Amino acid sequence: MAANPRTGAGARRTAAGLAALMVCTAALAGCADDSPGAKGGAHGAKKPAGAPAPKAAVRMIGDGSTAFTGQQPLLPRPERLRPGQKPPQFVVFSWDGAGEDGQKLFSHFRKVAKRNDATMTYFLSGVYMLPEEKRRLYKPPQHLEGSSDIGFNDRAGIKDTVDQLRGAWLEGNEIGTHFNGHFCGTGRGVGEWSVEDWKSEIGQAKSFVKAWKTNTGLKKAAPLPFDYDRELIGARTPCLEGRTNFMRAARELGFRYDTSGVNNQLWPKKKEGLWDLSMQLVPVPGRGFETLTMDYNFMVNQSGSTSQGDPDQHEYWGDQMRDGLLRGFARAYDGNRAPLIIGNHFESWNGGTYMRAIEETIERVCTKREVRCVSFRQLADWLDAQDPQVLDRLTRLGVGKAPKEGWRPYLSARPAPAPKGVPGAEPAKR
Repeated sequence: MAANPRTGAGARRTAAGLAALMVCTAALAGCADDSPGAKGGAHGAKKPAGAPAPKAAVRMIGDGSTAFTGQQPLLPRPERLRPGQKPPQFVVFSWDGAGEDGQKLFSHFRKVAKRNDATMTYFLSGVYMLPEEKRRLYKPPQHLEGSSDIGFNDRAGIKDTVDQLRGAWLEGNEIGTHFNGHFCGTGRGVGEWSVEDWKSEIGQAKSFVKAWKTNTGLKKAAPLPFDYDRELIGARTPCLEGRTNFMRAARELGFRYDTSGVNNQLWPKKKEGLWDLSMQLVPVPGRGFETLTMDYNFMVNQSGSTSQGDPDQHEYWGDQMRDGLLRGFARAYDGNRAPLIIGNHFESWNGGTYMRAIEETIERVCTKREVRCVSFRQLADWLDAQDPQVLDRLTRLGVGKAPKEGWRPYLSARPAPAPKGVPGAEPAKR
């Protein structure tokens, strides 16, 4: 969950394009992809007449908990903006501590995403891949061995979570990390961790994903179809704490982005060598302040410290969150087109009203013209493909402010180079 800053606080895909990658559970080699849509290739390109179906390139990793199966299906190819082209409106829906439990919210939102032409980022908590009886394998920095502020899992829960992670990745979604023990607060939280502490935490999060078969005994289960060392390129820290040292560790480990900060609805820049894809502040309808684009923060501003407040208010609170997100969306869509970053949890707080709010937001925005609901990986790919001078010009647009002279003249003319001694688009590295 996030801190509580009140602050006064693609390309389009089609269902037919789902060339799901088939993974053999026995030898994991030589499996032809005969899924619907596969005959035309991943992007619908025709294969030469008589050409055999390609075989899935599968390489088992470690104990077979994960496997390298080639390029992820359904990733859109990022395209550089043409001179004067209006940017698409990106929206990122992301989930902290993603796992499948009895609520079945992970599987539910996979269906919601597919219905609305969306992909998302799922930040997996590593301890959700570790059985309770193996908890002492986790050695959290500055805490007792086997301790965690969130629960461990059991064999059935791990199998269900693996099934969702596998399906999500094959559908083009991203699997990030929310680390492990979710320690927050003064005196015991991640805010006091060193760079080396963060490296240890990240290494352990990876290890639990890469050894879930050994730790559960589910030896015959199908692997996760990705190499987690390659897949893991970004994260959100618990309670948005400890960001400075985390980013230094993440940069050294080859991460590409961080989404642990708080920002206004502005175009991203790089910080510490990573894309700063912070969550953002949006209006709280009917109240005189803005809050973070996260279910937890709306909840705290509505029912306080309890997650099950007045039932008579549940519907209103969900509508308030939905409408706040939609106002933030409209402010960007009709204004500077800054990507809208939204964070959530698979939780039934206040009667599940925030899950309804998120679902209704997805349904209203993701199918709109010029909107792309994408993962953080896809957003980072698109940002990396752009002309740095164009991105620099976009970052100069204020919240909700479209170019006065229109997009074509604004992005057609190349901005003048920064004077010597003045930082340009890239921030100074520390």
